[in-house]
Amino acid sequence: MATISLPTKDRRLEPYTTGEPIVLPKKGATPKLNRIAYAATHVVADPLADTDPWLDAAIDWDRTIAFRDYLWDLGLGVAEAMDTAQRGMGLDWTGAKELIRRALAAAKQRPGALIGCGVGTDHLDAGPDVTLDDVIRAYEEQIEAIEAMGGRLIVMASRALARAAKGPEDYARVYGRILAQVKEPVIIHWLGEMFDPALAGYWGAADHMAAMETCLAIMHEHAGKIDGVKISLLSKEKEIAMRRRLPAGMRMYTGDDFNYAELIAGDEDGYSDALLGIFDAIAPAASAGLARLAAGDTQGFHGILEPTVPLSRHIFRAPTRFYKTGVVFLAWLNGLQDHFVMVGGQESARSLLHVAELFRLADKARVLHDPELATARMTRLLAVHGLA
Repeated sequence: MATISLPTKDRRLEPYTTGEPIVLPKKGATPKLNRIAYAATHVVADPLADTDPWLDAAIDWDRTIAFRDYLWDLGLGVAEAMDTAQRGMGLDWTGAKELIRRALAAAKQRPGALIGCGVGTDHLDAGPDVTLDDVIRAYEEQIEAIEAMGGRLIVMASRALARAAKGPEDYARVYGRILAQVKEPVIIHWLGEMFDPALAGYWGAADHMAAMETCLAIMHEHAGKIDGVKISLLSKEKEIAMRRRLPAGMRMYTGDDFNYAELIAGDEDGYSDALLGIFDAIAPAASAGLARLAAGDTQGFHGILEPTVPLSRHIFRAPTRFYKTGVVFLAWLNGLQDHFVMVGGQESARSLLHVAELFRLADKARVLHDPELATARMTRLLAVHGLA
């Protein structure tokens, strides 16, 4: 245990004493899970690169890949080059392609390592003159590149398509064209506007339930080319409603960082697998909880996962798109990287009060690997802010 003085909303410093963390499994003792569980994974910036952080993405490749090894050791899959990796928000397609290449090479060294790769249109300017054919060609370019590297595809939502589409029929046309070409079944990713405001009105409707009808129609028409769908709408009701209407055998991958425990556990009509940004931050708890679920211990699963939900809700609170800051901050506290510097300078996207509360909630969720190390690092951050 360790004690630290943390700032509060009323501008006081209040002592906080840490508890006991979850024990990480021994090296080589990868847990057996009965859910597919991808962690959408962050990138580790290179703090010593001579670049302009707001303009250039300098990545520490060794530490970035080491983090993926850490997730694979815990039995989790890696969802690569997606929103959590600041895709389109600091990491461009050139950087994403190199990231995917390196991650796939690392996965090939580990039999059974699960990895999916984000494919999008982020190298296409989402300007007023973009056409549907431009969007199709952009998707095709990235699909060809990733398939040539042997990667499995996660088809990300397109800002350019959201700008160019006039209605549901345009989404049906674009997705129909690209799905007809893919070599293996893909995961479709529906990312809500709370994660990226540029994706408002995706599938041709501002109302999520109306948009769902278009998405479901596309999935039923091209069921043979789709493994599953990940939706990130932060609404368990909408996810369950869609899950119950999927084609037979198609998976729902929860992207709900508020209600994931309940959705993964499931109900009498089914359950969700997972593709979650929060699993990057709470990987030990996710692994331990899912192992309990696989052993038939549903109560134990909830006992481990439920304390992580307040932490996740805090990390993903509005503006939700800044959640990456909390994810990277926790990786730094846990000694998984040596600094709290982010691509695009996004370490500044959350306040000191926000990260102080994140420290408390992470400890209560038992996901501070080494409370003394975390306390020492938090103390240094406080000192930088004049709270030595």
